[in-house]
Amino acid sequence: MHVPPSRPSVMQLALRDKGALYAAYIPWFAEGGIFVATTREFRLGDDVYVLLQLPDDPQRYPVAGKVGWVTPAGAGGHRTQGIGVCFPKDEQSVQLKNKIERTLGAALGLDRPTQTL
Repeated sequence: MHVPPSRPSVMQLALRDKGALYAAYIPWFAEGGIFVATTREFRLGDDVYVLLQLPDDPQRYPVAGKVGWVTPAGAGGHRTQGIGVCFPKDEQSVQLKNKIERTLGAALGLDRPTQTL
């Protein structure tokens, strides 16, 4: 029996302020990444498509990434269930990562908890 490849899940994430962006951004992924709260089940390596909106920016940035982090339901430390999406290795992602890091500026060096670590 032939099983067609599954289409990537499509999700939207609108980050309203710098605090939300700080909590969701994953700088330790090589190309950068973003945490998306979701109750849907995912496995590492699953393809996902995220339409990402940054604070004070009306543009939505399409990210065709892969799941690189999973926070399961009931995770300790009051963590939100969801996934970390790795940005792909392309020029658009490099620009997006740079834009996020410019927006966060000095906040990147803070030791505040995020959605992942």
